[in-house]
Amino acid sequence: MGSGLMGVFKECPDTFVSKAEGAAILGDATRNLRKIRSNSIDLIFADPPYNIGKFKKLETGDYVSWCKEWIGECMRILKPTGSFYLMSATQFMPYLDVYTASEYTVLSRIVWVYDSSGVQAKNYFGSRYEPILMIVKDKTKYVFNSEAVMVDAKTGSKRKLIDYRKTPPQPYNSKKVRSNVWNIPRVRFKMFEYENHPTQKPEKLLEIIISASSRENQIVLDPFAGSFTTCAVAKRLGRKFFGIDNNEEYYKIGLRRLDLASEYNGETLTKTKLRKTNNKSKRDHLLTSNLH
Repeated sequence: MGSGLMGVFKECPDTFVSKAEGAAILGDATRNLRKIRSNSIDLIFADPPYNIGKFKKLETGDYVSWCKEWIGECMRILKPTGSFYLMSATQFMPYLDVYTASEYTVLSRIVWVYDSSGVQAKNYFGSRYEPILMIVKDKTKYVFNSEAVMVDAKTGSKRKLIDYRKTPPQPYNSKKVRSNVWNIPRVRFKMFEYENHPTQKPEKLLEIIISASSRENQIVLDPFAGSFTTCAVAKRLGRKFFGIDNNEEYYKIGLRRLDLASEYNGETLTKTKLRKTNNKSKRDHLLTSNLH
């Protein structure tokens, strides 16, 4: 496809709009991943549909087999210095963890902890977290910008304690690298970043991932882009981006949110916020969407 950012594609992707900094693609994730050249992407974040919609009738084994297919493509296109962050539902992550750990290198198992809202389980312990795997091709070459993900050390440094394990004894550090437990609020209606998407991920979550595992002008890819949060954060942080989604409504969010287009098929793209509800129309929508 020539030089420039789109040169990472060996075949033309499905319907897309691109600029120098990135592109939004409308189409199937696996099919479009196959069109990307091997060893060409620096960072991938994937949050696939959680076995609902067209997958709701599939057995667990079928769903995991489908995941293995596109995970393989992600690892093929990932650079040797790249990282792949895989998020999944708690009930499927054990299967995906075992598979990826047997084929690749899982460096970290991250837990995103969030606040509780809505109807909670009454007959079992309800979930308030989502797991994320950090996977690399080469555990000696991957990018990790530790200085970009430092947090305050809340123990010895704030109490001005001395660490006598060091020679000579020294005060405890005031900063430390973030742990693998991330307490980040979910996206709420009143937040500026809110988009009309049922499972939108917070910008802060992607900011940590992109800041830690990529550098400016490197390429970030999200094969299940949804509300295109990954791409929006990548753009803000000075990275190149690709986002793929098979839902036309979410694709339009991406075009507008990333300033790739102001209209689509004659429709002016504007942001209108709709509250998420628990009514039947939303449940039906969830069963027919490519979630993110």
